[in-house]
Amino acid sequence: MGAVGDDGDSGLAFETLDLAPVGIAVTRGPGHRLVYTNAMYRSQFSDPRGEVPLDEAFAGFVRRHYRRQFDRVYSTGEPVVTTAEPEPSRPGQPETRERFFTRSLSQVVFGPGDHGVLAVVMEVTEQTTAARQVTDLAEQRRHILRRYESLMRVSADIFWVTSRDGYVSEPSPSWERVTGQRWEDYRGRRWLRTVHPDDRPATVESWLRAVGRATELWEHVYRLRTVVGYRHFQLRAVPICEDGQVVEWVGSSIDVEQQWQEQRRQRLLDRAVIATAQLRSLEEMLGALADVIVPELADGCGVYLVTDLIGQRDGADLFVVERLATAARPGLVRLPPYSEERLAASNTFAQVIRQRRPLLKTFPAGSPPPGLVPQGTRPWLEANDANGVVVLPVIVDGAVSALVCAVTCGNRPAIRRADISLLNRMFVNAHDALSRAIRFQRAQQIALALQYSLLAEPPQVPGMQIIARYRASPAAAEVGGDWYDSFLLPDGVPALVIGDVAGHDLSAAVAMSQLRNMLRALAMDRREPPGEILTRLNIAMESLSGDITATCVYARVEECGDGHRLRYATAGHPPPLLITQEGRGRYLDDAVSPLLGLPSREGRASRTAPLPPGSTLLLYTDGLVEHPGEHLDRGLDRLRRMAEPLAGQPVDKLCDQLLSGLPTTGLDDIAVIALRLPVQG
Repeated sequence: MGAVGDDGDSGLAFETLDLAPVGIAVTRGPGHRLVYTNAMYRSQFSDPRGEVPLDEAFAGFVRRHYRRQFDRVYSTGEPVVTTAEPEPSRPGQPETRERFFTRSLSQVVFGPGDHGVLAVVMEVTEQTTAARQVTDLAEQRRHILRRYESLMRVSADIFWVTSRDGYVSEPSPSWERVTGQRWEDYRGRRWLRTVHPDDRPATVESWLRAVGRATELWEHVYRLRTVVGYRHFQLRAVPICEDGQVVEWVGSSIDVEQQWQEQRRQRLLDRAVIATAQLRSLEEMLGALADVIVPELADGCGVYLVTDLIGQRDGADLFVVERLATAARPGLVRLPPYSEERLAASNTFAQVIRQRRPLLKTFPAGSPPPGLVPQGTRPWLEANDANGVVVLPVIVDGAVSALVCAVTCGNRPAIRRADISLLNRMFVNAHDALSRAIRFQRAQQIALALQYSLLAEPPQVPGMQIIARYRASPAAAEVGGDWYDSFLLPDGVPALVIGDVAGHDLSAAVAMSQLRNMLRALAMDRREPPGEILTRLNIAMESLSGDITATCVYARVEECGDGHRLRYATAGHPPPLLITQEGRGRYLDDAVSPLLGLPSREGRASRTAPLPPGSTLLLYTDGLVEHPGEHLDRGLDRLRRMAEPLAGQPVDKLCDQLLSGLPTTGLDDIAVIALRLPVQG
């Protein structure tokens, strides 16, 4: 500070400081004689006793507490600043609240060799007290949180704190211990990386809703990736409020995996019992159980009925299984519910039937080993990146009546042993309901075995594919009168037959067997047009006992130049459907004649139709297209529209998808025989 004049002028020099909002005092000489104070200073430091002059009181106060600081500034000229320093106690001064001051001491020059000290004092008691209160509150909060965290550790695996907007704001040693995720990796909302991908959307939605509404208590269950894998955790959090405003959230995470697994187990068992108790048909029961399994335990499921042991080959048992129910999680294409498969002795399904024990197979995604599942199921495993299969035998009344094939896909872990036990328990608990349906089904199986014994395997014709399917009515326990046949005539021409004897009992089956044998004998003995063969068959039926009526289609697949043609005749039966390789379908309905079994000596017409390369010929019984109260034309149109897009499918898949996809009454048997012509190349 520059010179301010001699003693006589000092009052004039400092009078401009009288109104300053801070306390100001000026001393002179090495004894620090007080020469000036402003009004603010006097209001702050006046002697409460009023007995000692201010300059004397100041000199005594300085000597006791600040002499070294004043001497240093006076002698060196270097300023001294103290911040928020408490006021020293004054002798005789009554106890009052503690006061704090920020001081600045600097040299002031009066003239050559004559200088002193300028003291600027500002009281900061309120600011310092408020800051101390904030510090005390923060420390108190830390103590409370440490106590709370210690208490929570008794019952919680993880303790955490977030900011008011839901971002993790403090490191949690328990989080790193459980998840292995470090503070820098989970701060903010990066902790979501440890949440199972399938659970993230619901977790984020629930948490943001809680933060936005300041919910009193937030609870949520999710799967958390821990150092030992994903486990279920129960989340709980409460908002901490000050002055009615949320300042942070405090929460805990508790491992509830064992509890969750037990609750899920009981829930699935209850669902399985309820589903089977409310349904009557076996197909409905198995479909309901498949829907319980998916997606809780697996990504896909198929339930196969073991129809019967059909014989042996090379000393090993051969089985026929029918897939009656399927299920698939959202995002995966569902397999058609119906498929019929013959199992080789080496197939895993056949192994499970013989050993009567569940079997678990894991493999690289999309690469199932050969023989693991029926051929019709394998493409589905490959297309959906299956990585594991469980085949479970369903034992009802002491016999393996069905097989459950549960599949995991993509990144989903293979089914655990505990879940295999749960699958088994589901079917054990549903035993009584399944037993009632299976007993009815076994009666059907006996009829079906008889039916299969009457239905010949289609012949192997070079360049052609002939596929046959028979599906018994789920509502009838007796064998029916539907039949198919295919054989090579003496001239090498393949013959196709489809027929239906009226009735659904043993007498219908006997009549069906007689007609089938008579037709085959007539066809093999004479190379007459199909219409003539049906005429002779109608005459021969007069020798059979009882009033028997039947429908039939008889067709010859003949070579014609570089291609093939169909010579056929129809007796009261729905017309054959021809589907070109390009997916255009039309019915061959030019050779219509009355039912078989009606007295008539008139000849029946034969017609010829070209068979384009790669086309498919479909013969079928009326159970595939007829509905009570509906005109047959609607059923025929429905069959054509569904068959046309399947023209590029393998012929066996085409038959299975028609049987699965078309709405049928379930009151009649269905027989189908299909021929696929070779593609010219």
